Amino acid sequence: MGYCRLKKKKAKDHQEGYKQTLHLLQIELVKLQNQIIKSDSKILVLLEGRDSAGKDGVIKRIVQHLSPRETRVVALGKPSDRDRTEWYFQRYTPHLPAAQEMVLFNRSWYNRAGVERVMSFCSDAQYYEFLETVGSYEQLLVRSGIKLFKYYLDIDREEQKRRLKARRRDPLKQWKISPIDSVAQEHWDEYSKARNIMFSRTHHLSAPWNVVRANDKKVARLNIIKDLLFRIEYKGKDEQLVSPDPNVVFPFEEACLAKGLLAP
Repeated sequence: MGYCRLKKKKAKDHQEGYKQTLHLLQIELVKLQNQIIKSDSKILVLLEGRDSAGKDGVIKRIVQHLSPRETRVVALGKPSDRDRTEWYFQRYTPHLPAAQEMVLFNRSWYNRAGVERVMSFCSDAQYYEFLETVGSYEQLLVRSGIKLFKYYLDIDREEQKRRLKARRRDPLKQWKISPIDSVAQEHWDEYSKARNIMFSRTHHLSAPWNVVRANDKKVARLNIIKDLLFRIEYKGKDEQLVSPDPNVVFPFEEACLAKGLLAP
């Protein structure tokens, strides 16, 4: 077999393996949703990360076969003039899950610690107030019975550059292009600094951060789903299937910065 044919066969096998594993994990997600409904649970998943990190793709695979009545995706747009006069968390609070619901935030209140900070969309006072109060806000959510999971999808600079370039060329992804995307590479270092501060200041026992190495989109998707399933108890769980790769998804700790486990 020639090199090209062998390469294509490996790629095909990899794709088939991905599809099979994803299918099995989506069955587990349906099992989980049944448990959420029966137990009146409230699940909240925050997905953060750099532009083009793969948040949309992860969410699409999670909700693909779940009941839309008990599953919601929240992706808020630019705040209105009225929003800017309100308590910062006020525009997010109405979207929190009720009993029997799973809600996924495609970006969340952590906009203030990332894009708003880097692009000067908020003042220094607003930024520091956020860092000081977000932990208390999340503790209130957890004490109210919400199970909160925070994932940050981390990619390196070259991978982001490649994905942004591909996005601009794809006519089906034109809706993803924004003015923020066009300057993402220019502000790479500022985003890294903001990310590191966010982790250090907002990682706490009630709502810890989980880092996802997302250079490989498919591997990241599978492991986020596995990690979420692993962390929540439900009837009929396939324990072996839902065991995530600790080299792909892992809890944040200060040592991550010193060991270079995050993209610089």
